[in-house]
Amino acid sequence: MIIAEKLTKTYPGRKAIENVSFTIRAGEIVGLLGLNGAGKSTILKILGCFLLPSSGKAQVGGFSVDENPQAIRSLIGYLPDHPPLYDEMTVESYLRYVAKLKNVPRLDIDKKVSQALDVTNTEKVRAVTLSELSHGFRQRVGIAQAIVHEPKVIILDEPINGLDPVQIVEMRDLIVSLRGKHTVVLSSHILSEITKTCDRILIVDQGQLIAEGSEEELSKKLAQQQKIAIEVESFSPELETKLKSLSGISKLQVQKNGSNTIKIHLESNGDLRKQISQTLVEGQAGLLAMNRLEAGLEGVFLKLIKPVEER
Repeated sequence: MIIAEKLTKTYPGRKAIENVSFTIRAGEIVGLLGLNGAGKSTILKILGCFLLPSSGKAQVGGFSVDENPQAIRSLIGYLPDHPPLYDEMTVESYLRYVAKLKNVPRLDIDKKVSQALDVTNTEKVRAVTLSELSHGFRQRVGIAQAIVHEPKVIILDEPINGLDPVQIVEMRDLIVSLRGKHTVVLSSHILSEITKTCDRILIVDQGQLIAEGSEEELSKKLAQQQKIAIEVESFSPELETKLKSLSGISKLQVQKNGSNTIKIHLESNGDLRKQISQTLVEGQAGLLAMNRLEAGLEGVFLKLIKPVEER
């Protein structure tokens, strides 16, 4: 459904994105994950035909963003980071207006508007003026205008930005409900929400796509870099030296616990649990517990992006 090949967007003195390539299948929900300023919005604006790439190619539904932008605009629904609402209009009159702009047949407008209201749970505010809506409802109406013409592709730029915890859950459920019926591309810098809504994740850092896949796939790619938490009864300097001498140990921290036990945190390149436990048992450390810490998306993300001092 969406193909990007070496997309680059250059502004005077900087590159917003560089050589970004990916493919999104029909019916997928795919998230662009990255820090603020990473280039997520630039990618979405190119896919939505609001920006032209400086180089590279992008296709949506088989149409090129360079050659057939109007054809693409008829296929997509777009929610920018600030919903394009006219505050003097009511919710219903606004959606009817958008439906006309999207060339929805006149006889179908009532049905399409009612469907959009129902899907976004905004039926109860259909007669309310947009200026009177809460931020959460404004976001919902923003999605309603993006889907009122039943587009094949929906592009959402930071759809949960500024929402409270209850509204975030409601927005998450709304986005998930679109799966299969539409291809959804959304951006966020909130890690937990990406995992709960998206089938795949594209991690963007400093304008470049640095990793892609599901959370499980991304975690497996970094499985060789493991964190291990250990609890022992005693731990001598000699034993610490032996552990550090094991091939693959990259970091070791020792912390005394309030319960008169000692906690050890290790980072290793590869699974060294057998060698570590053998060393501790031979050293009579009194091994009480050993747990491998799963990285999760946050750990993967922090490992992949460049530290601030390297930017």
